[in-house]
Amino acid sequence: MSIRPAGPGDAEAMAAIHEKSLPRGWSAGEMRTLLSGKGATGVIDAGGGGFALGCVVAGESEILSLAVDPDRRRAGLGRTLLAALETQCAAAGSARMVLDVSETNAAARALYAAAGYGEAARRKAYYADGADALILDKQLR
Repeated sequence: MSIRPAGPGDAEAMAAIHEKSLPRGWSAGEMRTLLSGKGATGVIDAGGGGFALGCVVAGESEILSLAVDPDRRRAGLGRTLLAALETQCAAAGSARMVLDVSETNAAARALYAAAGYGEAARRKAYYADGADALILDKQLR
């Protein structure tokens, strides 16, 4: 695994990973827009296995997406990407990281719990399938 900072030039690769990994993948254009936005930050596996994308605003950061190619899962890449994104966000001045995750996504919930995230709130029936969104957070410093 070779993790490096992600930028707008990584939009195509990130969109391809996103499409494989999630029910509705974001397009390269959407990725490029996110990566070009104020406070955008991200990391990508140089081998094309996954990425993590976030945003830092006013001392707080949000994970916008973390995706790992299904063929590369269960090898620690998600943990590595998450830790690298947390380090980037803390270096950019973030004291707290937040994200939302479907209550039905057991693998993601386990990843975040193992990394020290706790449930801060819940949005009832937030997702199209009727699942609640769990709002998770972690103090970075």
